Amino acid sequence: MVGPVILVVAALAALVWGLAYGGGAAPLLLGDPGPLVRWGLPVATLGVNLSAAGMVGSLVLALYALPARERAFDVALDTASAGAAVFTISSAATGFLTFVNTMNASPSADALFGQQLGRFLVEVEVGRTWLLTTVAGAVLTVLTFAVRSWTPTFFVAILAVVALVPMGTQGHSGEEANHDSAVLALVLHIIGAAVWLGGLVLLVLIRPLLEREMLAKVLLRYSSLALVAFVVVAVSGTVRASIGLGGWDALFSPYGVLVLVKVTALLAMGVLGAWYRKRLIGRTHEDGSSRRFWGLVLLELAFMGIASGAAAALARTPPPGSAAAPTLGTPAEILTGAPLPPELTVARWFTTWDIDLLWLFAVAFGLFFYLAGVWRLRRRGDSWPVYRTILWVAGMLLLLWVTCGPINAYQDYLFSLHMVGHMLLTMAIPLLLVPGAPVTLAARAIRKRDDGSRGGREWILWAVHSPAARILTNPYIAAGLFIGSLWLFYYTDLFRWSLYDHLGHEWMVAHFLITGYLFVLSLIGIDPVPYRLPYPLRLVVLIAVMAMHAFFGVALMMQTGLMVAEWFGAMGRTWGPDPLDDQYIGGGVAWSIGELPTLILAITVAIQWSRSDDRMQRRRDRHADRTGDAELEEYNAQLAALAERDARASR
Repeated sequence: MVGPVILVVAALAALVWGLAYGGGAAPLLLGDPGPLVRWGLPVATLGVNLSAAGMVGSLVLALYALPARERAFDVALDTASAGAAVFTISSAATGFLTFVNTMNASPSADALFGQQLGRFLVEVEVGRTWLLTTVAGAVLTVLTFAVRSWTPTFFVAILAVVALVPMGTQGHSGEEANHDSAVLALVLHIIGAAVWLGGLVLLVLIRPLLEREMLAKVLLRYSSLALVAFVVVAVSGTVRASIGLGGWDALFSPYGVLVLVKVTALLAMGVLGAWYRKRLIGRTHEDGSSRRFWGLVLLELAFMGIASGAAAALARTPPPGSAAAPTLGTPAEILTGAPLPPELTVARWFTTWDIDLLWLFAVAFGLFFYLAGVWRLRRRGDSWPVYRTILWVAGMLLLLWVTCGPINAYQDYLFSLHMVGHMLLTMAIPLLLVPGAPVTLAARAIRKRDDGSRGGREWILWAVHSPAARILTNPYIAAGLFIGSLWLFYYTDLFRWSLYDHLGHEWMVAHFLITGYLFVLSLIGIDPVPYRLPYPLRLVVLIAVMAMHAFFGVALMMQTGLMVAEWFGAMGRTWGPDPLDDQYIGGGVAWSIGELPTLILAITVAIQWSRSDDRMQRRRDRHADRTGDAELEEYNAQLAALAERDARASR
């Protein structure tokens, strides 16, 4: 238990120093809630952060590194349950203190205070956030204690990660420019730090339960998770800090100094991790190396505590320039949180970037792991078709351009650009990614586990053969999702949600990419699926989808009213087509450009059909060569026997 104690002590020390230095706990001139709230709120927030790490990190490491139904796995789930319990209490305390701090309410036992607290938790966004987080923590406390097998633990881990998302939306970034980017960076930062920190704490707790050989394996597996988490934490933290600082001149402000302390601690952890994982993990069976290794782990936990404390202090420290009087802003700034971009010219199609951090990570990791798999195959002498690699890389680069380039920068202002992005996400990009056969590559390149745990290969194959996959990859279901979600999204409030809420936008991108991928996979996929239609039926399904898709585009072009008029009609845009004409262009994009990938799909299906017939004929020819045309001779003998019988019957 020395490791967790060092973590908590270092975190509290860094928090107290950060609040004193940055002024996060200084008395307010007006409406001061008192020292208990000023100091108690950041302490409760620190408790939320540390307990969230214990909850999420333990679950992730258990699923990736430990065999189920063994003592270490049970301890991981017990640790997650304890973390969830502390997470629940800390979230409730944070919500209560936030209410007192925000509403300047004096705690009392009378009915009026209870009514005010109830309205805050139900009607105010920040109150609802902490109420939902507290409820999620209570549910997770029970679930992590109750489950002990693979599949339930997997879904509990997903719920635990989702429970961290609202925390990222309640920073002090709402008054900053680039609010959506700041919130997304903070969410990714919280999740990455939770996996990194929680996994390390669990390693310290389960160390006595593992034999030396198994311990070395678990350490190597954790190091892989920690490397990914470090990249996510470093990049997202840099983005978040740059938005909060606003410029290099603010680097030596109290806020900037706290950022520097946090960055220094994170870099120290990265250096320590790289050193002992490269030099000492393989020698943990030696007594001297083992003591040195675990000593460095304790030092890393101390640095993690410093970073966690500094982060909690940052949440209460006003960023530079926050004291300036807020300006009303343009209509575009009020709606989107960002200034109206300049007119979209030909040059800006190639030079404009608006980075979406989530999809930047998705593309970067997708390219890295795919190319690493190809390299591993070739290193051991196995072949992998070059065209698959080229198509996968092209698909990933196109995904990067759509989610982080000019389409992402202008789709909130031009419906036509939004529709171009939609068509590329749901049709063009899957047409490139599916022939890359990532599941087949993973099954061949990732090493198979033989100790009862599940690695990347085992989890991927489990997902491919799960009941949900059997349903979603059914050709009729995939086609229904592909075309049905198109109508459902644009003719319900889902479209409005994707515009007003950045989480809705991220859901939209993921949804259209996945539904398009499933549809293309059911038609021309190389990766295994439970059931495929015969080629004639594939063409029938494709023609039906093409017709419905074209009808959707025509329906948009014929529409006389503006979709989400309070958004696209209120941007104050002085360049480009007027909103209704732009919507007409968007319908034309859905009708015309959207059909081109479908035509390529039809041609690909026809080519595969032809090649399938050729392969079948070659198999028949080889069989005939092996058997000496025995089947043909038997068939001719049957015909001769029938002819002889008919001749006897006619006499």
